[in-house]
Amino acid sequence: MRIGIVAPGRPIDQALADRATAFAAGAFPEAELVFHPQCFLSDGGHFAGTDAARASAFLDFANDPAFDALWFARGGYGANRILDAVMPALGPAASAKTWCGYSDGGFLLGALYAGRIGHAVHAPLVSDLRREGGESAIARTLAWLVRRDPTVLEPGLGGQPSAAFNLAILNALIGTPWLPDLTRHVLIVEDLCEPLYRIDRMLFQMAHASQLKGIAGVRLGRMNDIVPNDPPFTEDAQQVIERWCREMGVPFLGAADIGHDADNKVVPFGAP
Repeated sequence: MRIGIVAPGRPIDQALADRATAFAAGAFPEAELVFHPQCFLSDGGHFAGTDAARASAFLDFANDPAFDALWFARGGYGANRILDAVMPALGPAASAKTWCGYSDGGFLLGALYAGRIGHAVHAPLVSDLRREGGESAIARTLAWLVRRDPTVLEPGLGGQPSAAFNLAILNALIGTPWLPDLTRHVLIVEDLCEPLYRIDRMLFQMAHASQLKGIAGVRLGRMNDIVPNDPPFTEDAQQVIERWCREMGVPFLGAADIGHDADNKVVPFGAP
């Protein structure tokens, strides 16, 4: 399997790419990782190249039938800025691909799933290799891409279709054409470095979004590194989401084993 790696948001360095390539060669010899040179660009101190460079790199690999999958190198911020350029330009080869990532990559996963283009998957990024336990994290993505290994899936996935998003990314997609139709889906959300009042506010948006009417229920991934409130917030993340699920009129279906950490499990969009 030939896996193309692009950086729609922030860049990575060559040392990380070399480490990921060596790991894949040893643990998944049937996988060939190909890093687009754009992954190592820098623009404005934040982005992996200009918007035009990031869009061009994504399309280079997305429209190349020699690649079976695209894997996002890193999150951060920036994928939303290329949606309008890349989505109308995807060709027939894109429909055969699996797309893997999470966090900021959720912009692309959502848009691709909305367009029913290939197979979108919430899964560890290449950059997760740098976390403690990072080899296990990226092994899950590779095991799903290369072997469709069911043991790497989030264990609570059932027969119903699911979709997983960073909550802030989901909020940003609401009201845009890039949010997929999630009717009868279980929606799983997670987030990082947010205070509880912002989580509460984002869940208000989720609960009252007309585009999300008809979902089957909501599950809560990890809200990692919650920023302390001053004064302290009176509810925890689960209490907050349970309250908004009641207002939304959908069941809260419990915890999900996903988040910005090395234990992040794989969630294919749709039915696994």
